[in-house]
Parts: sequence; C-alpha cells; structure tokens
Amino acid sequence: MLRTTVSMAGREGDGLAKALRSVLDRVTAASSARSPELRLVAEPRLVAVSKTKPVTDIHQLYQLGQRHFGENYVQEIEEKGNDKLILDSCPDIKWHFIGHLQRNKVNKITDIQGLYVVETVDSVKLASALNSAWEKQERGQRLKVMVQVNTSDEDSKHGCDPGAVAGLVSHILKACPHLEFIGLMTIGSVDHDPSTGPNPDFQKLICCKSNVCEALSLNPALVELSMGMSADFEHAISMGSTNVRVGSVIFGARDYSKTSGSTSTGSSSTEPVSSTNTAEQSQTVNT
Repeated sequence: MLRTTVSMAGREGDGLAKALRSVLDRVTAASSARSPELRLVAEPRLVAVSKTKPVTDIHQLYQLGQRHFGENYVQEIEEKGNDKLILDSCPDIKWHFIGHLQRNKVNKITDIQGLYVVETVDSVKLASALNSAWEKQERGQRLKVMVQVNTSDEDSKHGCDPGAVAGLVSHILKACPHLEFIGLMTIGSVDHDPSTGPNPDFQKLICCKSNVCEALSLNPALVELSMGMSADFEHAISMGSTNVRVGSVIFGARDYSKTSGSTSTGSSSTEPVSSTNTAEQSQTVNT
C-alpha cells in the first residue's frame, strides 16, 4: 500500500487536494507497473516539498492525510517546524530536510519537533556533528539519515563521491550510535529524457547501494533510495525509488523572490533570497 493515505471528503473542488490526489494516483500507477523483480521493493513514500509555500498549504495537506513534508532551507524548516499552526494541528508531521546542511546549522535542525530524517549527509564531519547534536536532544530514538551522493559529478551539487559512500555509511554505523542509516539520496541531472532510457544518475545510485550492501553486509531491502522529483518521479519509481520528493506539481510554481519569511501563516516578505538559499535553490530547482 502506498505510504500515505489521503481522505478527499469534501475537498474535490480544492486545487491542492486535486493536485495531491493526482500525484498519489501517478505514484501508485508507477509502482504497480514496476518490473517483477522490483515489486518486492518497498512502496514509494511521497514527500511533499513545501519550500517557499505557506504553512496554511502544509496544514491543508496534513488534514488530507499527507504526513511527510520536505524542506531545503534551514531557516524555512526552522520557522515552519516551530509555527504554532503546525505545532497545534499537525502533531504527526514528519519533516525531511533535503537541502545542503552546514555543520554550524546542525543544532537548528535537530531542535525541530517532528524531524523525521536528514537526507543530505555528505561527510563524516557532518554525520558526527548530527550524532552529537541529536544525543543532546534525548528523544529516545535515533535520528534517521540518508547519505547524499553526487551521482552527476556536478560542482553545483552537493553530495559525497560515489567511491566514498561505503566509508561514510560505515562511519555512521560504527561511530554514530544516535543516527540510523536508512538509505541513499541523489538529486542527479534534471534534464534526462526518460524516453531515451534509464537515468544514469539513478543507475549510479542503485550501483552505490549494491556496493554498500555488499561491502558492509547490509540487507538491501532495508536500504532506501531517495531519487525522483516533480519532473521524473515516475521514472525514478520504475527504477526502484522508495522516496520521491515532489513539490511544484503539488503546490504550484514557486516565487523565489520571497524569503522563507513569506511562509509563515498569513505573512509576506519582499526581502531578497540569501546567498545560501540561492546556492541551495540551484540544486533543487525541479523538486
């Protein structure tokens, strides 16, 4: 069963509800059409990427049954995660941090209630910093993390080199007792045409998973693949993705002229986007 459930009662005329239902239907269809050997792979999880969008949109989708939401910017997930509407009305929200994370911002992330996973661990130092910060939270369970891999070898994208993945995962497993490694993530090149064949970035991530599982004796069924965004999530699912990050197809086009300050309930801002956010935006433009 698809890993999110949506009740559409009384919402058929609503744009967000229709968009969410459409994406869920497409996820289900793509999952059902997988090749026989991939039908044993975990059903894909839909992460609604709400960057630059107001918390009222998140609240509405939460009321429809959506639980997993993704954010790219530290300031934005910090503001939304601490928003009164979210805290009061969305107790089971599961935040995915999917943007580049600097070590000096780790405490801001780990302070967020409802943090489910950090998908962008790309270095031993970052993993260790997250481990130490999460230990201080004393929440009783480990923080889920994914290792981000730069499968396209682009300077504009973050992520560790494919050859360094096994070493980083080994560090998390052996030296970070407060972290739970759950999978690998890539952004990949956004201009691949699926009609020409499998996305080579997705193929590279699948290869990384195979190598890591063999090198560290991990059960492949327990290692997720986070790949696929608005433009290619169906193709990613057909290749075995268990976690797709879909934003604009659900929420509509984004206005990057506004800062994360425009995302709080009923507020707006005309302050320009910071240089940090601009860098993060460059690697997630088609989410």
